[in-house]
Amino acid sequence: MCYVDEGHGKPTLLLHGEPTSSFLWRKIIPLLPGRKVAPDLIGFGRSDKPTEIGWYSYDRHVDSIARLVEELDLTELTLVVHDWGGPIGLRFAVEQPERVERLVILNTGIGGGRPPSETWLRFRAVVRELGGALDIGRLVEAGTAQGLDDEVRKAYDAAFPTPESKAGALAFPELVPTEPDHPNTAPMNRVRDALRDWQKPTLVVWGAEDAVLPPQYAQGFVKLIPGAQGPVLIEGASHFLQEDKPDEVAKAIRDFIAS
Repeated sequence: MCYVDEGHGKPTLLLHGEPTSSFLWRKIIPLLPGRKVAPDLIGFGRSDKPTEIGWYSYDRHVDSIARLVEELDLTELTLVVHDWGGPIGLRFAVEQPERVERLVILNTGIGGGRPPSETWLRFRAVVRELGGALDIGRLVEAGTAQGLDDEVRKAYDAAFPTPESKAGALAFPELVPTEPDHPNTAPMNRVRDALRDWQKPTLVVWGAEDAVLPPQYAQGFVKLIPGAQGPVLIEGASHFLQEDKPDEVAKAIRDFIAS
């Protein structure tokens, strides 16, 4: 696992999702206080990329983050989660709450048994159809409101130089528990239920124009977690709000840490 590790002081752990990497946080990391740690999940960015889709599982992703936190001895964490970083990071938080001081939740979901949205089902169908021909840069751009320039698209593409290297990106949609009997439904529902008793500071920040996980998901987190602040809805930002409005995202996180 490769990771960014910059700065000194209390740590912030930033977890990305599908199909991005720590590169997603590049404009936000310099604007946050303290120590910033942003891993590339296994199968993404500069981390190792097992080529068997079946290798990837919810448990393995959670375990890899838990090991990273243990190896770096991170405590008093501000945990920032986005997309698949949500189910992974939130499970880590409820399983090891002694390491987490506060949560920041961005455009993600938790729980299982039904599809996130019709738009998400269309996204999964596209991924299944294209397979190793999936255009990663264009996929990320489709989740923005402001678009991406050529260099940024190429940077996202560069992490996946061959069709085989995209196994992790192809696996994630299949790990979303869209049916009651999906193997990840029960563990994700356990995380959701544990969050009903979460007592530490939590902030919800959302790209207001996200069609895959629309703002009602943000409202759901505010209702779910006792005392959660927000949602802070960022206009002009879609699912990848870090690309659309990085300064506003960073300010929301920075103000929350300061408060």
